[in-house]
Amino acid sequence: MGFSNSYEDMLRADAYAQLEFSGTYYLAYRDLPNIITKHAKGTDALDFGCGTGRSTRFLKKLGFKAVGVDISKNMIHKAKTADPNGDYQLVKDEQFEQFKDGRFDLVLSIFTFDNIPTREKKLRNLREIARVLKADGVFVNLVSSPEIYVHEWASFSTKDFSENRHAKSGNVVKIIITDIEDKRPVEDVVFHPKDYHNIFRESGFTTVNAHKPLAKKSEPHKWVNETKIAPWTIYILKKTNN
Repeated sequence: MGFSNSYEDMLRADAYAQLEFSGTYYLAYRDLPNIITKHAKGTDALDFGCGTGRSTRFLKKLGFKAVGVDISKNMIHKAKTADPNGDYQLVKDEQFEQFKDGRFDLVLSIFTFDNIPTREKKLRNLREIARVLKADGVFVNLVSSPEIYVHEWASFSTKDFSENRHAKSGNVVKIIITDIEDKRPVEDVVFHPKDYHNIFRESGFTTVNAHKPLAKKSEPHKWVNETKIAPWTIYILKKTNN
């Protein structure tokens, strides 16, 4: 199946950039401060696939000297416009050649691997992340769980895409973001946990934990399935040679 990155569409990117950390998205970010505080040492951080800089600014608020990188000139421009004093840099696909080996204490990736279309591309990016990460650094990789593409959510709908249920790793899946006016389906690439664990090992990482954030009924959001099914998986990874 063909794949087009939905966020290269500027109308979609504009809408996505205005999203707040609410609804199902709230669960993507809720536990990250504690996870990062527990596992990361030092203050030099790389936000891989920063887009319009939302997650880079998130890291800066946590006290990190954060560099946001993306392969899209338009996204980097939007990030710099929103945060003129921030450090946002364009990188080549699968190459972070401006960064020396072992530069960063933390690499954070939020949703980025949902939009890397092939196993080979994922693997090459993971190897570059391992290269720029310090020996005792941590890589926090947040991805969509396969379950997100087959259920209904506070912020998403998949009921019109029954084909998602049969998707294997590397297949294109569709999902509608209900929190924005643009109701065109977003195309992602599903990747199952066992396949993530395999490419993590192959690229030189050890999985410390795979955290699945569940919603609490006491939280002020209109949950649908979030209290019983985790829409996201947060992989906490260390370099194998450490």
